[in-house]
Amino acid sequence: MSDTTSPFAPGFQERPFWWEAAPPTPVSTPLPDEAPVVIVGGGIAGLSTALELARNGVKPLVLDREPIGWGASSRNGGALSGAGGLGKVRSDLKEAFGEKFFAELAEEGEQAFEDFEALVKREALECDYVRCGRFVGAHAAKAMDALKRRAEMINNASQDEQAWLLPKSRVREEIATDRFHGGLVMLRAGSLHPGKYVRSLARAAQAQGAVLAGGVELLGYARTLDGGFLVQTSQGPLRAGKLMIATNGYTGKATPWHRRRLVPVASYMIATEEIGEERVKAALPRLRVYGDTKKVLYYFRPSPDYKRILFGGRASFLDADTRRSAATLHRFMTDLIPDLAGVRITHSWKGNVAFGIDMMPHVGQDQGVYYAMACNGSGVVTMTHLGGVAARMMLGGSNSASAFARLPFPTAPFYTGNPWFMPAIGVAYQLKDRLDGWRLGGGAA
Repeated sequence: MSDTTSPFAPGFQERPFWWEAAPPTPVSTPLPDEAPVVIVGGGIAGLSTALELARNGVKPLVLDREPIGWGASSRNGGALSGAGGLGKVRSDLKEAFGEKFFAELAEEGEQAFEDFEALVKREALECDYVRCGRFVGAHAAKAMDALKRRAEMINNASQDEQAWLLPKSRVREEIATDRFHGGLVMLRAGSLHPGKYVRSLARAAQAQGAVLAGGVELLGYARTLDGGFLVQTSQGPLRAGKLMIATNGYTGKATPWHRRRLVPVASYMIATEEIGEERVKAALPRLRVYGDTKKVLYYFRPSPDYKRILFGGRASFLDADTRRSAATLHRFMTDLIPDLAGVRITHSWKGNVAFGIDMMPHVGQDQGVYYAMACNGSGVVTMTHLGGVAARMMLGGSNSASAFARLPFPTAPFYTGNPWFMPAIGVAYQLKDRLDGWRLGGGAA
């Protein structure tokens, strides 16, 4: 007799839903003795850098410890936005950076989204992309103030109104819940299939002459007298004219300078069984991508075929197994959208995102080593953009072309890259949300 109370569908799998259509495939390539540029990290940032370099006549070598695209690039929620992503984790940007520089960051963030759409079209990337807009729910009444500032940032950086607030009385136009106190609609936002996107990006880079090699681990590197690098890998040494680190949430001990500036955080996702477009649209009427303002945030969306709902969040601040995290996320989902009670899960997975100490994205170089990292949970557009920025820097473009390249990349005293403090931060975040009035089984007052 089957257990009708279990959230798990028959055949439940602990692997990314995205890998059903686009699994990362191992790329076994004999390493050359030298390369003009070696990029460590075969995700969106590394591949975007490689594509831009190769289109400009420089044929880079991309290395990854795992199959190309194996990390967060093929595990994320596939939700995209421009400058709106900047305001997701920080609401004090204007105060922190000053009005002029804040405006530059916002304008660049909005332009990055337009550039992303142009890239998808130019390279004919097959990734199920659609500009669907985003809705962000306010978990507490006071969160509407932060959403108002976020809307102002977006609209000030745009030629027309791209974002607006919805009062609590209109939330059900966007999502079948009574939990939110209002929300923010952003038009310059979209969705894609991340597995297909990173696969298409890899193919585009290869077509232009980039060489990709999965299953190759970086062991260390050293500067050479001619200004290049001797790169030590698990498959032997090679020489590089230039070196870039694009490992983000999987940055290891071989690059301690970068590791000290990143906080890796596991993010968890589930995919429901097929429930049909009609039922998906009843839960998410506008078929957008969705998030909220909690510290322990949720993010969710329809699947590209609109037959399932994909739901993610910080199910644990420890390294939890994906079956346990799936049950937690299912509870979060059905508490938020009660109409989904009884809907079961077919897939559960996790992946590391990386936060900067300052909660900002970063691109630049230190002692000749280039980098693009710290997507802070909004990586698809950001890392596509910063990969291009890094490539243009290597090609001789001016650092001033990107406001993000002018941000200092800070670390914290005594931090070595091991986020031992995350469980304590998780408890503090959960307490903050509860003090704001958010709890399972509760309702918006």
